Amino acid sequence: MRIASAVLSAMLASCVLTACTSSGGGAAPTSSAGTSAPSSGESPSLTRAAGASSTDPSQLQASGSVPRPSHVVIVVEENHSFGNIIGNPAAPYLNSLATQGALFTNSAGVAHPSEPNYLALFSGSTQGVTDDSCPHTFTAGNLGAQLAAAGDTFAGYSEGLPETGYSGCTSGEYARRHAPWTNFPSVPASASLPFSSFPQDYNSLPTVSIVIPNVADDMHDGTVAAADTWMKDNLDGYAQWAKAHNSLLVVTWDEDEDTAGNHIATIFEGAQVKPGQYSEPITHYRVLRTVEAAYGLPALGQAADTQPITDVWR
Repeated sequence: MRIASAVLSAMLASCVLTACTSSGGGAAPTSSAGTSAPSSGESPSLTRAAGASSTDPSQLQASGSVPRPSHVVIVVEENHSFGNIIGNPAAPYLNSLATQGALFTNSAGVAHPSEPNYLALFSGSTQGVTDDSCPHTFTAGNLGAQLAAAGDTFAGYSEGLPETGYSGCTSGEYARRHAPWTNFPSVPASASLPFSSFPQDYNSLPTVSIVIPNVADDMHDGTVAAADTWMKDNLDGYAQWAKAHNSLLVVTWDEDEDTAGNHIATIFEGAQVKPGQYSEPITHYRVLRTVEAAYGLPALGQAADTQPITDVWR
């Protein structure tokens, strides 16, 4: 027993000295199969700050037992409850993602109507907004500015945005209230892009992207079936690529159909995601906290009152 104890102590000491990491409590270390090729072809407006670390980010793991993806893409759908999506035959693609990835069965929006939820996800606060009004200007911290300060990159991709940096409240089926980064001057206008600019070479994606379908394709005005088809046609390529390239897809809803419980579906799918159903309570603040933890960023606003999601990682 003394020999075994000595061997264990030596192993632990060696681990501390070499700064070994694991992919979460009791989970196996991250497989090299999840490593992506180096990013290339980033837009000049999204390039990392000068002097940023050249270490391959797919080889790093941030604090809080959240692995660091090479890329994260977050898609926000509209105004449908968990029960109107999960198990709905009109949404076969979204249900396939829920089966293949991590489905959070106790996920909730933080407010009604839509706009406060987008602000919560992006900045850790509803910024006092209680309606869908536009325009707004906020000086508070936000995920886009955090990433830039850390030498990483961010972009928002909005379907129907008429031009890069457009600041109008509406244009056709585009709605600024669903694009929270447009309200923060600390996020450059060059990071607000039409969805038509979403790269076909996924290696050239920013570190974190938020994708906003237009109001016909996000279930706000259109049908569940139409939104499901849009997701498959436009994001399945990335979803499949992410599983082999250390990247993550998050699909969530802003709110349900205006009930007190505000019960929505949230799905994580990607290289380091452990498939299954997870019943711990999560909100937009906890999703934000998890992304921040993945990149070693401090928690913003009410995200600081939550813990990162750590039990879904391989």
